[in-house]
Amino acid sequence: MAAQKMIVDEFAWDPRYAVSCVDEVMTPALVIYPEIIHANIDRSIHLLNGDADRWRVHVKTSKLGYTLRLLVGRGIRNFKCATSLELLVACQCGAADVLLAYPTMGANARRVREIAGEFSKVRISVLAENEQQVRQWQGTRLGIFLDINSGMNRTGIEESHGDEVVKLARAIGAAGLEFRGLHYYDGHYGALEEPERTKSAHAGYDRLMKIVAAIEGSGIKVPEVITAGTPTFSSALSYAGFRGANFRHRVSPGTVVYCDATTMAQLPKEFGYKPAVLVLTRVVSRPHEGIVTCDAGHKAVSADAGVPTCVVVGRPELTPLSPSEEHLPLAVKEGAAGPQAGDALYLLPRHVCPTVNNFEDALLVRGGAVESVEKVTARGREAPLVGTTGRGVSLQAHADD
Repeated sequence: MAAQKMIVDEFAWDPRYAVSCVDEVMTPALVIYPEIIHANIDRSIHLLNGDADRWRVHVKTSKLGYTLRLLVGRGIRNFKCATSLELLVACQCGAADVLLAYPTMGANARRVREIAGEFSKVRISVLAENEQQVRQWQGTRLGIFLDINSGMNRTGIEESHGDEVVKLARAIGAAGLEFRGLHYYDGHYGALEEPERTKSAHAGYDRLMKIVAAIEGSGIKVPEVITAGTPTFSSALSYAGFRGANFRHRVSPGTVVYCDATTMAQLPKEFGYKPAVLVLTRVVSRPHEGIVTCDAGHKAVSADAGVPTCVVVGRPELTPLSPSEEHLPLAVKEGAAGPQAGDALYLLPRHVCPTVNNFEDALLVRGGAVESVEKVTARGREAPLVGTTGRGVSLQAHADD
């Protein structure tokens, strides 16, 4: 199977990205453009035929309470998340229905119970893939989605183990809990070129539908099936089996809210998405002929998706090289003058989700002006001791230390 190039080669400058007070901004800085966020949200709802209820947005990208409130304001009520902090922030920002789409055990599960108790009006669900994970939620109002391994081999019950899925669905009811459906993340198909990506994704959905049929054949209703992050969003939209099904099908792309250099390479241009988040950086050195260095190393722009970590917006003559913690060298195309020390550059991240997570604050820029500074509310994780979350607790050292 052909592997897709997971990043656009270049991205043209758009005057909306300019920050007029750039000389007053300490770099690197996370810059967010609310007008483009609005447009991306509207595009997503349009692609879902105007049905905002079909979108279960993943909070891992949005991260800011500001952005979550924008989503809620546009009629989005269903979310999914990966950490207890994301769950907390989603509940605080008006979410009506949140799935913690991560296998949660031990103290993490106890913290989820606490949050569910605090936000009794929010419909909260969790994942399970074995009876131990089901039993730990007995006595709570939390609903259970069964996690299906799509072949990504990250979490979930293997697709070929349909009997095991049916058994667990029964165990949920026997434990006095509510079976809320199936969760199926197939992001690994994003590495394939079209039409192979959609062909592979649809084959996976065919296998998923057999699991649904097996559960329904046992007399258990499947209320909801969740598929498709951003990489297979278009594949899920074109799958005929989801239309007119007995269950509610929801998609869960999160990256489309902000978009990044990978999204722009993966999704069809006609979808109309635009990057809504950039990293503002400055050139700090010209260490060698043909190389300039800016202050956006991998502690600013995430390197988890590989090198290059980003695209320099409007500067096709610059190619990002391998970063260190605080430095990002850029190769200057032969014959080009390149930027000077002190010049500002705007970077489009290859992977925006962990890049947003790298920053404590974001600049909201509209019409070139900084409208506000917003906290990246769901960044990182909560304090690690259950019961001390948000209290800044210090543990005294032993007297003999």
